[in-house]
Formats: sequence, structure tokens, C-alpha cells
Amino acid sequence: MPLRWRLALIFALGTALVIAAAGLVFLQRLTAGLDDSLGAILRAQADAEVVRLAVTGPLPPLRPPSARDPDGGLGTGAGAERVAQVLAPDGRLLAFTDGAGRSPLADEAQTRAATRKDIGFTASVEDQDYRMLAVPATNDDNQVVVVVGASTRVADAATAHTRDALLLGGPPAVLAAGLGAYWLAGSALRPVDRMRRRLAEITEQDTGARLEAPATHDEIATLAATMNDVLDRLAEALAQQRGFAADAGHELRTPLTALKAELELAGQPGRTKEELIAAVAATAQDTDRLIRLSEDLLLLSRTDEGRPLVRPEPLAPAELLAAAARSAASRAATRSVRVRLRTDDGVRLLADPDRLRQAVDNLLDNALRYAPQGSDVDVSLTVRGSLADARAVIEVRDHGPGFPPAFLPHAFERFRRADAARSRPGGGAGLGLAIVRSIAQAHGGTAAADNAPGGGARVRLELPLAPGSDET
Repeated sequence: MPLRWRLALIFALGTALVIAAAGLVFLQRLTAGLDDSLGAILRAQADAEVVRLAVTGPLPPLRPPSARDPDGGLGTGAGAERVAQVLAPDGRLLAFTDGAGRSPLADEAQTRAATRKDIGFTASVEDQDYRMLAVPATNDDNQVVVVVGASTRVADAATAHTRDALLLGGPPAVLAAGLGAYWLAGSALRPVDRMRRRLAEITEQDTGARLEAPATHDEIATLAATMNDVLDRLAEALAQQRGFAADAGHELRTPLTALKAELELAGQPGRTKEELIAAVAATAQDTDRLIRLSEDLLLLSRTDEGRPLVRPEPLAPAELLAAAARSAASRAATRSVRVRLRTDDGVRLLADPDRLRQAVDNLLDNALRYAPQGSDVDVSLTVRGSLADARAVIEVRDHGPGFPPAFLPHAFERFRRADAARSRPGGGAGLGLAIVRSIAQAHGGTAAADNAPGGGARVRLELPLAPGSDET
């Protein structure tokens, strides 16, 4: 069911419940008020008759009413709306008003009870309901019972008219509330429907399209602004995905082109054995580069998909750094570059040793690529922070030219290179630092890059210590 109809039905049902509850309460209060008014009238009439009987002489014998004495010997005739009788304790009718009839309004049991205390009851006089009150009284030292009554016709009519008004006026009010809610819901949801149609028109080719936010400064306008923010993020993600695919294709094309050229050259007639061996070696290098690039792309793809990237286990990072430094030192020795290591042997981490080694190797490869001949590459492991939030810091620094200032904000983006003019075979695909950041984040840590005060590029990994570590 559409929301507009649901809102209309809810409003109509709510209005019906409110009218029904209010009507019942009003009827109850009206009935109670009319009953109290009748009770007060009967009490006043009964008190007046008791006083009159106490000061008058003996009542005359019962006789039919006449034009001269229409009340049958009872001094306070009240017409058809009010009746009164005086009864003897044994139930005999002693006096009555016109309209009260010649039959006692109270039976013998009610009369006997009324000689001791006031009692109330209802009776029918000439097919009309009366509310009665019987009270004890005395006349010429004789005990009698005064019975007074008032018609409930007016009260019953007022109650019936009120009930009819509620029954007749309630349904139109409920219908009006439902129609009003339907109209208001339609008016309120009209901008939402326009936004829905506009969203349905937006395709992946129209990434710059946005919703028109109404100038109402209400929840609908906030929804439109939020949807535009979502569209901005989706457009940015789509652009990154397209850029990633384009860069990946470009990076893969270079080694594939070189590999094809080497194979074509190797297949030409007249090639010597040495030339074939060199072609096979070059082909192997291009193949290795393709494998590394494919593995890096798969790793980043797993990161984007939110799939588990690491399998943490307790380890001593000092040993891992020492092994990585030894491996890098053999490559650095060809350019007279020294790898200097400074670690804290007491640090313990909960990390994936293979992924952490991959991140450290990437940092060392970048540092060796830029380290001047005869310089040093410094690798350190320290602990920073308070006892409650201590973190291990792995830092790799070279003494080269450092990062270009414009590159630092984008250092960990994919396919970003500090030197765009550098050849790809010597400079890599621009995925090393992006992988470092992904590995750091998978461990609950961070990665940062800057230029050291004394010169050279510096990259830091900050990782949380293993639970229970005593380092401060």
C-alpha cells in the first residue's frame, strides 16, 4: 500500500478513536451531571414536603382530585414533570399530586425501608420513566413516607440528542481527517517523488547529475542534500574505479609489450645462443614484473571488497625488520648504500608476518631507489604513546631529495609517483605506498609520509601493540 494511503488511513483511524473516546467521556459526564441535577431537585422537593407535613395537621382522607383540589390533598402539586405521594408505613396511599396516580409508587418493601432511611429507585408513571426518592417524615405525630419523583424525559432526550450528534457528525469528521491527511501527505511527498524520478534518470554515464534540493529547509531538503552527497561519493568512487582500471591496463600493457617484443626477436632466424639466453632472461624479468603487479592489484582489490587481508599472530617485529634489512643490504651494497637498523627488542605485535614484511620491503625498495650513492637508509622500531594507547612505530628514512611537496597529500594513492617522468621499469607502478597503507589499516594502524628535517623522505607505520605488552 502506498505511504500516502497508509498515512490517510492512520489519520482517519486516529480521528475515529479520538472522537469515540471524547464522545464516550462527554456522554458519561453529561449523564452524571443530569443525574446530579435530578438528585438535587428530588432532595429539595422531598425536604420541602417533609417540612410541610411536620407543620400541618392530619392529612384528609384519600379522595379523587378535583378542579378545586387537583393535588388530591397534597399541598405541592408539581405537574406532570414532577410527582409526589405520601404513604403510610403499611403502604397505604394517603395523599398524592396530580399525575402521580392512585397506585403507590413504592412497593411495600421499599416503603418499609424508607421509614428508616432515604432510598432511591426508578418507577414508570403513565409509560414514562421517573426517578424516585422516598424519605421518612411525620404528620401529626404519625410516621409517614414521602415519595417524590421527577421525570427523566429531558435528561434522556439530551443524552439521545448528544449520542445522535456524535453518530451523525463522527463519520464526516473521520472522512475529512482522512482526506486532509491524504492531501497533506501528497503535498509533502511530491518533492520525494520528483527526486525518485530524477534518480531513476541518472546513469553511470551521467555522473555529474544531481538532485534539485527544495528551498524549504526541512527534512526533504536535508534528504536531497544527503542524496547529493551520496552521489558525489559514488561519482568519486566510480572515477577512482575507472582510473584504477585504466592505470592497471596501462601498467600491464608495458611489460606485455616488452614481453611480446622479446619473444618476437627470439623467434627471428639467425639468433645466436647468447642472444636467445638474453631474450629469455629479459622475458623472465618482464614476467616477474607482471606477477608482482598482478599480486599487488589483487591485494588492493581484496582491500576494496572488505575481504580479510591479514592473519594476525604474535610476533617480534625486531626479528622481521632485521631479516628485511639483511635482504635490502645486499641490493644496497651495489651502490655503496648502507642499511642501518635500530630496534627495540622488547616490542611485541599481533600482526601478519607476511603482510608486514611486504610493507617493510616496499618501504625499503622506495628508500633504496632514492638514496644517493654512498648514503644511508635508516630503519627504526620504537614505541610511542601512553601506557593505555602505546603504539609501535616502524620508520624508514633515506637521505635523498625527499618527496615533492605537491606529492605528499597523494603519497598513498594508487598509481601515484613522486617523479611522473621516471621510467616505469625503474620506478615501479606506483602501488607500493598504497599497499603499505592498506596493510597498516588492516592491522588497525596508520601510515604517514613526510620529509625529515635533515633531508630525505620518511615513511612511518604505526601499529597497536599486542595485548598484554609491557612496553610504555
